[in-house]
Amino acid sequence: MIKLKDVIEKVYSNDLSELSLFKTKKIINTINPHSYCEAKKDQFFSQALNESNVLLPDGTGIVLATKVLNGKVIKKIAGADIHQFLLEEAALKKLNVFYLGASDNTLSLINTRIKKEFPSITVNSYSPPYKPEFSKEDNVKMIAVVNKCKPDILFVGMTAPKQEKWVHTNSVFLDVKVITCIGAVFDFYAGTVKRSSPFWIKLGLEWFPRLLREPKRLWKRNFVSTPLFLWDLLKAKNYK
Repeated sequence: MIKLKDVIEKVYSNDLSELSLFKTKKIINTINPHSYCEAKKDQFFSQALNESNVLLPDGTGIVLATKVLNGKVIKKIAGADIHQFLLEEAALKKLNVFYLGASDNTLSLINTRIKKEFPSITVNSYSPPYKPEFSKEDNVKMIAVVNKCKPDILFVGMTAPKQEKWVHTNSVFLDVKVITCIGAVFDFYAGTVKRSSPFWIKLGLEWFPRLLREPKRLWKRNFVSTPLFLWDLLKAKNYK
């Protein structure tokens, strides 16, 4: 079972430039109050997050908890931040990247944008079938398609917790040095979904414009998960 104190101890607190990459395989995941609450109900998701090599603080709630419980000030690092950082690293080193997830249209838009912004990067992609669970045949094909391209970086975008659980199960079969689950970033980068403006991000309210745009999909994480997370934070603070 995932525990808030353990999350805060594990969460990455340095600048992304200090990450050691490409020497050994690294799985990079993100955590926010909603994914924390979901992991409390899902043992396998909890395991996937706990066993990440790098767990990024993708949420002002995680930043707040780190300050309250550890007295440490850290910066929020969203999926879009690690995606941009890794693209810049890939461009400098002329690396291969692979996008696994989303629709063919979204992947095509990503490919076009990367070729324009980062022409030194080799990019490949695959859109897996849309279903709650993949069959054994699906997994074999997905792994084979990725490994055939020998990417240095694999971006996985299949929504949480599906993406984290898939990577946790199959990473041993993937010939990749860096694997990161970034969900909605596929759509942000493709331009099919608009990310909140820097104004809201700087205020720590990136979630607010997204909630207004997609209330049916996002109401639970803001009005259920956030209060539950804050209650856990209060309990953890009192038990210190």
